[in-house]
Amino acid sequence: MRLSFITGNHWLRYLFIPAILLLFAGTLPVQAQAQTLTAREIVERADARDDGDNITVDSEMILIDKNGHQRKRLLKSFIMDKGDDTWRAQFFVEPADVRDTAFLTYDYYSGEKDDDQWIYLPELHKTKRIASSDKTSAFMGSDFSYADMNRRVLDEWSYKLLKESTVDGHKVWLVETTPINKVVEERYGYTKSVLFIRQDIFFPVRAVHWVKAGKKIKYMEVKKLEQVDGIWVAVETHMKSTKSKKTTHRTILRWQNVKMNQAIDEDMFTIRRIEKGL
Repeated sequence: MRLSFITGNHWLRYLFIPAILLLFAGTLPVQAQAQTLTAREIVERADARDDGDNITVDSEMILIDKNGHQRKRLLKSFIMDKGDDTWRAQFFVEPADVRDTAFLTYDYYSGEKDDDQWIYLPELHKTKRIASSDKTSAFMGSDFSYADMNRRVLDEWSYKLLKESTVDGHKVWLVETTPINKVVEERYGYTKSVLFIRQDIFFPVRAVHWVKAGKKIKYMEVKKLEQVDGIWVAVETHMKSTKSKKTTHRTILRWQNVKMNQAIDEDMFTIRRIEKGL
């Protein structure tokens, strides 16, 4: 599966979520790995880890503006592996102004074609396909973009190992990623990213993204990790947007009731189903 840099869950496995990745550090000691692994190999290890299948999860998304005002949104999400690809359906359940809004994505592993994304807008009784040119836009007013909702194709990025450091007492590698061409840069909206990948479990726990438009910088941090059925899950992830070193907006994403290996019908991942609602 491809690595999601939004939330650590695909993030968020990023979105979400933003990369839910399973631990397997290999047979070498961590110190030996740090000396032998290249930046690309580190990212490949993170990408190759099991992140679970047939997942259901309840999510809370908190949007915080520059004045500290908060808006809360509750979602129900379904995630299924389809071969090497990943299907996701997300339904907003609260508050009333977003209730029944739904998001469907087909995340293609190979990168031979763009990922498919649709959003159902109940007030318009209309499903809108997200065009490639719109995928850098904010997802439902959050600090995550539509592009953040899907995993990156490994071959579309270049990798450089910057250094080692620590995050919350755990050793991490700092890996810089840059798009291989302008097409990829335009698709994701980032000129570069730096990933903080834990050495013991190969989990991205922080990321810094340099946004092309508006010269903004976005910071992602996994605040809380838990194991569900032996799989590491980012159950609380923060993302903030900054400009001129000032925070302009923040998003907190919390996962609850995470369940693996659920009986989910493939019909859940259709346009007709997201228009029907839960």
